[in-house]
Amino acid sequence: MSNKEEKPAEQNQSSWKDFIYNPRNGEFIGRTASSWALILLFYLVFYGFLAGMFTLTMWVMLQTLDDNIPKYRDRVSNPGLVIKSESLDIFFNRSDPSSYNKYVQHLETFMQQYNDTVQEKNTACTPGMYFEQDNQEDPKKVCQFKRSILRQCSGMEEKTFGYSEGTPCVIVKMNRIIGLKPRGSPFINCTAKVCMLTSLGSTLCFCDFLTPIKRKRLGRVPAIPHKEGTLEMHYFPDEGKFDLMYFPYYGKKAHENYVQPLVAVKLLLKKPDYNKELTVECKIEGSDLRNDDDRDKFLGRVTFRVKVTE
Repeated sequence: MSNKEEKPAEQNQSSWKDFIYNPRNGEFIGRTASSWALILLFYLVFYGFLAGMFTLTMWVMLQTLDDNIPKYRDRVSNPGLVIKSESLDIFFNRSDPSSYNKYVQHLETFMQQYNDTVQEKNTACTPGMYFEQDNQEDPKKVCQFKRSILRQCSGMEEKTFGYSEGTPCVIVKMNRIIGLKPRGSPFINCTAKVCMLTSLGSTLCFCDFLTPIKRKRLGRVPAIPHKEGTLEMHYFPDEGKFDLMYFPYYGKKAHENYVQPLVAVKLLLKKPDYNKELTVECKIEGSDLRNDDDRDKFLGRVTFRVKVTE
């Protein structure tokens, strides 16, 4: 009985060996060497064709792209505005340097690229005219923007950018957009919050940059001015202008050392303004650049808050 039980086990072992390699007909895992060669050749040609077709389509697509200019720019036709600060909330104590040192250090680090010694290596362009370089080889030339243009907000004379005096400087700049050539004479205009005291005794606060329609709606509520005047501001360069000579921008590769023009806004806070949270909004005006899109609060404008204590 034991011999009969051992024969099937020997047969199974022999069949597995023959499946892996059959010496009688030279088959390996059920196929001869020529059969394996044909299969490998087929898959080699098949995947080689797929790889070649993928490479060709990628090459054709890359021929339609420019190294300097994105192919589709329809959604970024207008620049956004930003301020160079640690955050959009500028809260500090004018008597405590540790409360505003982070803002000062951030500005000083950012302004290094605008040092006069660095900018003297760039081109002295003609003010009021676009500096077009379409037919010039890369890299494109860069117009000078010296930090000394910002005068009281340059950080050269007053090292704390006005923070120690309670009159901080806020640096405003536009985002870069390739090929942008704004019409007119773009400038920055900033306005602060104004509060109104209604005849019912409640305080109604809104911003003096509201549209005429919104002003008309608010005017339906009897109100008495509660805030004396508005926040006084000084702009550097004069009138807060973005000179046209800094446009157009040709892209990161073509315009390697390009620096955006800046506008410094010095907030001339007075004693009555201390210990109050003020909301300031800056807009691009004087050109065809948009600043009134309700869906994008940074398109052509930027809003930030300031609170100075003593």
